Amino acid sequence: MAMPALFSTLANGARLVRELARLPVAQLRFELQRNPDGIRRAHALFTQRHARYKVIGNKTMGVALIDLKAFKGQPSAYLATVQRSGHAGPQSKKATARGYTLRRIDRNAHIDAIHAIHTSSGERQGRPMDDSVVAIKTGYDDPPHFECHGVFDATGKLVAYCSMGRYGNFVATDELMGYKNQDGIMYLLLSTIVCRLIEEGDFDYFMYDTYLGAKPGLRDFKRRVGFQPYRARYALV
Repeated sequence: MAMPALFSTLANGARLVRELARLPVAQLRFELQRNPDGIRRAHALFTQRHARYKVIGNKTMGVALIDLKAFKGQPSAYLATVQRSGHAGPQSKKATARGYTLRRIDRNAHIDAIHAIHTSSGERQGRPMDDSVVAIKTGYDDPPHFECHGVFDATGKLVAYCSMGRYGNFVATDELMGYKNQDGIMYLLLSTIVCRLIEEGDFDYFMYDTYLGAKPGLRDFKRRVGFQPYRARYALV
C-alpha cells in the first residue's frame, strides 16, 4: 500500500474509533425464561466475534436502537420525533391513506407471498440477494419468543413483513423486507411496531441490526424511523 493511502486508512480508522467511543451504551438483557435454547443461540450469535473486526462482538458496536423508555409509554411522543418531511410519521400516513394496513401474521400461512417479496428484486441496497433468502422455503420455525407482522395493500396482498424476536429487555428484527415502492410501507411497518412496543411498556429497546455498518441508503432509512447508533453490552440471565 502506498504511503498516502496508508495514512488515509489509518486516519479513517482513528476517526472510527473516536466515533465508536462516543456512542451511548445500552445494557441489553437476554432472558432464558423466554425460550432457553433459542435465547442461548441468539446470545451466542450476537456476541460472537465480528466477521471483519475480530476484536469486537458481532452486534456490539454501532447497533441501531430506539430507546423505547424515553417515550414514557406514549406513542405520540415517539411520533413527534419522526414528523419531518420524508420521515416515518408522514410516510406512514401516506401508506395508510393509500389503503395499507398492518396485522400480526403466521409466516407459515404466507410462504408463497413472502417468497414473492424475496424474489421481487434481484438486489437490495446495491447488493445481490443472498441465495439463502431467495430459495423456496417449505416452512418457518415458530419459536415462542418470535412473532411476525405484515403489511397488506387494499386488495389484501402481503407487501411487506417483519419477523422479530423478544429476547429480554429488548426486541430485535430478524427478517424485514417488502416490495420496492414509494408508498411508505416500510415506514408504516416499523413505526407501527415501535408504537405498539411503547404501549406495551415491557421493553427498553428496539433493535434493527447495525447502524454504522449499514449502506448509506439503509442508514438514512433507519435514521428516519428514529434509530440511533449505540454500543451494546449484553447479559444472559
